[in-house]
Amino acid sequence: MSEKISAAYWAGAEQGKLVIQRCDRCGTLRHYPRIICSACQSFDWSPYEASLSGTVHSWTVSHHVFDPSVTSDVPYTLVTVDMTDGVRVLGRLSNDVELRPQLRVQLTFTPDTQGRPGPTFVVADS
Repeated sequence: MSEKISAAYWAGAEQGKLVIQRCDRCGTLRHYPRIICSACQSFDWSPYEASLSGTVHSWTVSHHVFDPSVTSDVPYTLVTVDMTDGVRVLGRLSNDVELRPQLRVQLTFTPDTQGRPGPTFVVADS
């Protein structure tokens, strides 16, 4: 079941797009994908192509190797981003910049060692 719920997200990521859920009943946008709308409890939703821009809400720097595929990347920065459409997305920050709240960023998708697209943020042009 969970694969069906997230299929539109992963298909969009393969094309460099952020595809999230939009509730068919009330129009609430939601990310991460889930079975039920938290606003109206509807099970019905449609894919929605969201904006790729947002601002940094918070961040953390990881110094721990959670998976062998990231050994050479440590330390790396994870950011939580408030996207223009109102959802939050977690991803890696690719730039080595001085972080601050409200820093403008753009979402891209970078393949991991197995070719799966992962959310990666870059600082947006001023």
